[in-house]
This record gives sequence, C-alpha cells and structure tokens, in this order.
Amino acid sequence: MDDLSTPLSKVKGLGSAKEGTTHFWHQRLTALILIPLVLWFGFSIASMPVEHATLTGWVRQPVVAIALILLILSTFYHAQLGLQIVIEDYVSTHSTRTVSIILSNFMCLLFAIIGVVAVLKISLGS
Repeated sequence: MDDLSTPLSKVKGLGSAKEGTTHFWHQRLTALILIPLVLWFGFSIASMPVEHATLTGWVRQPVVAIALILLILSTFYHAQLGLQIVIEDYVSTHSTRTVSIILSNFMCLLFAIIGVVAVLKISLGS
C-alpha cells in the first residue's frame, strides 16, 4: 500500500528542539573566554616558583581570585556543553542517554563548586 502522508507530516515532531543554536553559541563563547584565561593561567603558573606560600599569596590577590573563578566556571560549563553533545551523538538508548547527561551535568557542577569554594577559601584566608 502507498503511504498517503505528506513528507511534512512524516517529519513533524522529529525536528529541532530549538536549543541547538543557543547551545552552539554558548560553547563558542566559553571557548573564546577560555583562550585568554588559560594562557594567563599557564604563563602565571610557569613563571612562579611552586611553593605553597607563593601560590596562596598569588591566589589571595582579588584580580587573580576573580580570574581563577571565571576560569573554573567557564571550564566546567564548556566541558558540560561538550559532554552533552558527545553523549547525545553516541549514546543510543534514551534512558542511558538521559542518565548520562544528568550525571555529567551533576559532576561538572560539583567540580565547579569545589573549585570556586577552594579559591574563595584561599583568597579570603580561611
């Protein structure tokens, strides 16, 4: 028998979730933010002696603490966006995909909170 449905009716409900563009731009924006932050962090760490007092003194500077918090938040948000794309593309089972995305989101959030709290504890002298 011939299928009498139109091509449009066959694909209705299978299209975009209307999030792809936003997700794409967030990933690109975090990548752009990370370029100067990673370069700054790498050169800063490479140019100082690796001593506890030196590193804690460096983190206690307000500009450094703010930049480190930005670096941590951008890194884990960018990672979360990338992991979501990889999981959506390569995990075929819906339930496994959903659980994997929830777990990766939770882990990225947890590590970001741990990093920010650590920077705040050092910078505030606690």
